[in-house]
Amino acid sequence: MQDETAGLHPDGAVHLDRDGPMRLVRIDRPAKLNGFTPKMIRELAAALTEVEHDDDARVTLLHAEGRHFTAGLDLAQVSAAWDRGEEVYPRDKLDIWNLRPPFRCKPLVVAVKGICYTVGVELILSADIVVAADDGRFRQHEVQRGIMAAGGATVRMVERAGWGNAMRYLLTGDEWDASTALRLGLVQEVVEVGRELARAREIAAVIATCSAPLSVRATIANARLALDGGAAAAVAEFDAVRAHLRASEDAVEGLRAFVEKRLPDFKGR
Repeated sequence: MQDETAGLHPDGAVHLDRDGPMRLVRIDRPAKLNGFTPKMIRELAAALTEVEHDDDARVTLLHAEGRHFTAGLDLAQVSAAWDRGEEVYPRDKLDIWNLRPPFRCKPLVVAVKGICYTVGVELILSADIVVAADDGRFRQHEVQRGIMAAGGATVRMVERAGWGNAMRYLLTGDEWDASTALRLGLVQEVVEVGRELARAREIAAVIATCSAPLSVRATIANARLALDGGAAAAVAEFDAVRAHLRASEDAVEGLRAFVEKRLPDFKGR
């Protein structure tokens, strides 16, 4: 069993670790169920920004220490910081919710386990791929605190699950389980508890080693354009994107690897 008191800083920490072309971002405040403090929010924004600017990084894997992903925001600390006039969400870093530009260009894979409340739900909704343990417990209960979910849930839960399914949980603050999260499209896979990080890492490794970086970025950008500007806007870019990618070194390597029946060695050029 992991040591639930392993975190060294009382306000928690977010760590950035390297593993080849993969970057692992680790939430570390298990003694407080990984409740996010202003310090942790700033460190998460800094970590995501550093990965985005790291030419050698191809994918980010977000996970947490302890038995739970996160109980959400530490409202006492966050409210106190706001009362002091502090900027909790740094404007010179990437938005952790990926709601405002500049948007992330590199994919984010998340491994979730146990409690995943409020900020946790909105983090997974901002991700590209989410693997959840079968003990996952999800909740967006801001309405029970007299506030509103403002990290993207009101938009993305409706997009993923449909109006009625989103309102079922956003308006009641009720908890839902991992199987419901899968059914509603809020996570992509559910695995046995203890396997979630390994499975998320497998998926991230495929992206990091088998997918061409330029193609990954183009795919994310085109899909985002379809969401924000409509299908016609995304389709209108197909020819230009196709021509750009076909002229890349990676496209030549992808064809050569296919002919030679081997894994490609993409360089992101």
